[in-house]
Amino acid sequence: MKKVLINIKNNQIIFSYKTNNSNISSDLINTNIISENELVFSDIYIKENTKILISFIKELSIQYNINEAVVTKIDLAPLIINLLSRATTILSLYIKEDDAITYEICESLVNIKHIKKLNCYSIQAFMIELLDKNNIICTSRSEILYLSNFMEQNNLLQYSNIYYKTNIRITFPLSLEDLKDFEDFCKINKYLKVIHINKLINKELEKLIESLNKYNKNNIKVVIHENVNDEKTINYLKEKNRKYKKNYKIYLTLEYSKDYLDKNLFSQTIINTLKICGLIISSLVILVITYIGVSNIVEFKEVEAIKNDLNKIVENTDPKEIIDKKNEDNKQEILENNENNAENPPEIKLITNENLAALLVKNEEIVGEVKVNNTEVDYPVVQAKDNDYYLTHNINKEKNVNGWIYMDYRNNSMNLDKNTILYGHNKLYSRVMFSSLHDTLNKKWYTNPENQIITFNTLYENMEFKIFSIYRVPKTNDYLKVFFKDDTEFLDFTSMITKRSIYDFKVPINKDDKIITLSTCSGNYATNRLVIHAVLINSNEDKKIEDDKNEAEKEESNNIENPIENEKPNEN
Repeated sequence: MKKVLINIKNNQIIFSYKTNNSNISSDLINTNIISENELVFSDIYIKENTKILISFIKELSIQYNINEAVVTKIDLAPLIINLLSRATTILSLYIKEDDAITYEICESLVNIKHIKKLNCYSIQAFMIELLDKNNIICTSRSEILYLSNFMEQNNLLQYSNIYYKTNIRITFPLSLEDLKDFEDFCKINKYLKVIHINKLINKELEKLIESLNKYNKNNIKVVIHENVNDEKTINYLKEKNRKYKKNYKIYLTLEYSKDYLDKNLFSQTIINTLKICGLIISSLVILVITYIGVSNIVEFKEVEAIKNDLNKIVENTDPKEIIDKKNEDNKQEILENNENNAENPPEIKLITNENLAALLVKNEEIVGEVKVNNTEVDYPVVQAKDNDYYLTHNINKEKNVNGWIYMDYRNNSMNLDKNTILYGHNKLYSRVMFSSLHDTLNKKWYTNPENQIITFNTLYENMEFKIFSIYRVPKTNDYLKVFFKDDTEFLDFTSMITKRSIYDFKVPINKDDKIITLSTCSGNYATNRLVIHAVLINSNEDKKIEDDKNEAEKEESNNIENPIENEKPNEN
């Protein structure tokens, strides 16, 4: 218990601590009242009887025409300012002790509307701003305004900076001044979201969290910049993170230095998960369940529903009329486009694939179908006037994040170019579009001869291609060439993409070959690509040529076996 001494001198009322050792009565006024207007109270009594003393100070200020209050000690000021709330004749406050005033004092002063002047030893800039907004003139007896490391590091010189600050930095260990200023910051600030800490000191971290909780600060992320790798510290952070998240909605995370990450590549998985400390298992489980269990299943079912709908169209549609009309349109278009080349008109192929022809009633831009063994890739292929449309639309021309499998707009689906390119999205784990092509990177897959055959059919031709290259590559356009100026350029191109392959398929490529390219995203989707190249090995044209050859050989064989039957009779 402390003694609070009140003196009245001239037009001032002076508040100080009584320093003698005499006991204090619990009465309102000490029984031995000094004739020089000296009054003594206990600080406990003042706190318990504030309303009575407020009225008492008001009457004293009126009776003695007091216009200034003097407080000798900084720590006494908050208690006394409260007693001045109704003493309207008091217009100024003088704090005598040579020490910086606290935010608590400023906060109390702005609620006393009649006090218009403050005289103190020193005061921080943001407090002056606060007082000025409330029309209180502040006079500092010292020109040097002390800033704690915390205030200086975060450039908290203005009240508005403190109020709106969203990110701050704190250097451990905290001095008493740092901790005090941080608590003042917490009183004022309304938007804090992230606190960056230079290193982990357990006791300092706990003091920091206590201060945040004291001023009801929640939904705060505390980022600890330290390369933590010992199990004891990691377990400590996990335990604290669980506690702080549950009790205060404060989240701990670790931020490792770039140098440390570069030197510890093997432990990056641990590093990344430690960034969310105690939430590792629950976050990963939620991620897997949410992404695989919900999104992927829904998307897979959506695609399957579309494919089932297409199958019904094939079953219920007679393609004859469609084929006749399409063939006639193709003839007319080719003739119109080649009027100046009448002597060597391009080959006009007739539609032979009735299933694909039937699907033209659904989408007139369907040009083929592709199947990759032992993957989920088994889709009709579309072709637009650019390479963007089917990135965001499905085969029904509906907006869809999965898009559809499409042919490069530059390619000719009737007479295939030297390099026919098919594109498709790869949404991790969804198994739709080209997502399952990542299976082709597994050795068991690409060494299986059955898997090395890609079926690609167009409206005009059924074809098989043999894989000769599989690789991942940083995003580039060098494998997306469709046209080649001569055979040398084509062979140089196939040599380049063959050398990139993760496996030597030992498939020769010659100048007359045609190839197909499947391209999708891989790894970092913005920068990497998974690419598969295959060379044409069989088509219905090849089969016709082979059949004709076999028939000729058979006839020749019959002639050899029966020479007499083939001789002309001798007329003589």
